[in-house]
Amino acid sequence: MNIGFIGLGNMGAPMAKNLAAAGHQVSGYDPAGTTAEGVAVAASAQAAATGADVVITMLPNGKIAQSVADQALPVMEKGTVLLDCSTIDVAAARSIARRAEDRGISFLDAPVSGGVGGAEAGTLTFMVGGAAESFAALSPLFDIMGRTAVHCGGAGNGQAAKICNNMILGITMIGTCESFALADKLGLDRQAMFDVVSTSSGYSWTMNAYCPAPGIGPQSPADNGYAPGFAADLMLKDLRLSQQAAQDVDADTPMGAAATELYKIFVEQEDGSGRDFSAMLPRFEGRSRS
Repeated sequence: MNIGFIGLGNMGAPMAKNLAAAGHQVSGYDPAGTTAEGVAVAASAQAAATGADVVITMLPNGKIAQSVADQALPVMEKGTVLLDCSTIDVAAARSIARRAEDRGISFLDAPVSGGVGGAEAGTLTFMVGGAAESFAALSPLFDIMGRTAVHCGGAGNGQAAKICNNMILGITMIGTCESFALADKLGLDRQAMFDVVSTSSGYSWTMNAYCPAPGIGPQSPADNGYAPGFAADLMLKDLRLSQQAAQDVDADTPMGAAATELYKIFVEQEDGSGRDFSAMLPRFEGRSRS
């Protein structure tokens, strides 16, 4: 399959590399000039998209994703597929879908979960919105880049699934960190806390798989000085997307709003920028109620 890949950053480069290693012809472009092993270098987004059966984008935000779509769609042929793996707002994804449909091009929004490690290992989870036929046609590509791909319904529903998932993740991480900080002040040993919660009704992914307490549970960024596996900056971005979507559809999300505000303070006013999102734990450790 001929693939154009636009956005060869920390996530896009290993994804493109894996596709090329699997035998696909991949032409890649990144405005920053980054490249990927085994991927032919295209001079522009239009050049990467020209002649491609599938164009894959992995970009920082909805504004850039829409701009790149405006560049790629005019040179794509009818019957091809634009697969956007960026995490962007639902409205932007549905806007791109309409523009693609007007040109006879299929559009899938397919944000991912799994981080850079998942991109490198080919174990990402894809949450996919768009036509079921296009989803089925690209299943072999999802199998190369990831471990799981879930069809979530129509255009924009992949983004909807991602932001709902990450709103839960942000809320749960804050609750996990608050609980460890409370346990510390109550004199409860962290290992005992983990042993109870990880096997009881309070268990969660943030406790069992990504524990924010160093030396407790499986290896996690907490064991590496909170070097980011999933940066607090990106959590703030996703929480803001959740609240934008909630406002658009008049959904009441008080916990999501509170988590957004806490991560905003942590990233923009404290020392959270550039740290893992689980670094909320040392933040709470040093604070009191007053």
